[in-house]
Amino acid sequence: MQSLVAQVQAQLQGLPVAVGLVLPDGQRIDTAGAQLSLRFKHWTSLARMAAGHIGLVAEDYVEGRVELDGSVRELMAMAASVLPGNPAQSHMPWWGNMLRRAKSLAAHTLVRDAAQVQFHYDVSDDFYALWLDPKRVYSCAYYRDSAMDLARAQEAKLDHICRKLMLKKGDKFLDIGAGWGGLLLWAAEHYGVDATGITLSKNQHTHVNQLIEAKGLQGRVRMLLRDYRDLDDDYKFDRIASVGMFEHVGHAQMTEYCAKQARLLAPGGLALNHGITAGGVHNAQLGSGMGDFIEKYIFPGGELVHISALLEHMADGGLEMLDVENLRPHYARTLWAWSDALESKLDAARATLLNGAGPDKAERILRAYRLYLAGSAMCFERGWIALHQVLAARPEPDASDLSHGAYPFNREYMYRNNN
Repeated sequence: MQSLVAQVQAQLQGLPVAVGLVLPDGQRIDTAGAQLSLRFKHWTSLARMAAGHIGLVAEDYVEGRVELDGSVRELMAMAASVLPGNPAQSHMPWWGNMLRRAKSLAAHTLVRDAAQVQFHYDVSDDFYALWLDPKRVYSCAYYRDSAMDLARAQEAKLDHICRKLMLKKGDKFLDIGAGWGGLLLWAAEHYGVDATGITLSKNQHTHVNQLIEAKGLQGRVRMLLRDYRDLDDDYKFDRIASVGMFEHVGHAQMTEYCAKQARLLAPGGLALNHGITAGGVHNAQLGSGMGDFIEKYIFPGGELVHISALLEHMADGGLEMLDVENLRPHYARTLWAWSDALESKLDAARATLLNGAGPDKAERILRAYRLYLAGSAMCFERGWIALHQVLAARPEPDASDLSHGAYPFNREYMYRNNN
């Protein structure tokens, strides 16, 4: 144990934040001015930290084998420093791709996808409402103006998407994975579209239909509890948005997901895919166990692809890429806003979770989300993961003049009158 303790002591000296540790035998290791403290109940947890196995240390915290006292921002600065390398640059062996595809196929059946979505999104509406904006937009905001608060930045994001899709009154608009209805209702109320949203979350389905009724939008807006694979290809939409959705689709299903969008689009129609992408071309997920932690506690079945792979899937599915925008720093700022809001309301958050779980489970969920939000913010800051919006079209072979009509001939449509 002495060699492990010596290793940890040396590790602490090189950290960008001052940290104090309490070891399983009660021994304290403190650096001057430490405001972040970790108490280890088992030597295994300490060894995991010394080896840079951050995902396993995170699991130990969730399960109560490690205790935290201090800021999660400082905790993330510490975590980034003890990692053995850049997790986005990890490489998968050739046989790993075969295993990944097999796992992806097994993980994304109709039944399993519904269960996985409900595991995350049906935790508690009141819990999410504590740290999301008033519209409960659970995806990357768009800080068009650096002075914007989270609520305004989320509205700017909704409008940015609507502008990219060139929505107009009467368009048939589909929102795949519509969440708590932010984009669906924004498009209907501000652009006059006929809007259809789908979700696998029972809580979200109920919430959005209540909003539709309260706003008097019945007949023009609908929210369905439905898998995208069950949509009728014969019914065509002019515009499709997929926000925070393709992360749940899986590598093995991605081409078919894009092909489904193409089949649902009318000729010349536009689709926008907005989602988290891998920071490295060859890594299957974040290294050092971070991806496994997210899989276990937050997003079971979640899979990231690099933007280059996403573009290939879209092309294979029959969609023509028109525009790609990376909003990575916007998501770092969004996640820190969520994290700060949750950290300021920990007791209230714990109380909302107690409504659907016992105290031990509620505490585990809360701890997992504290690490998930702050850890994700750190990963976006450092470029280990990214957020891309990809605008695409279903090509219209008979169109003779693309300078008119729906085809975006230049980028002015995104930004005009947006000051």
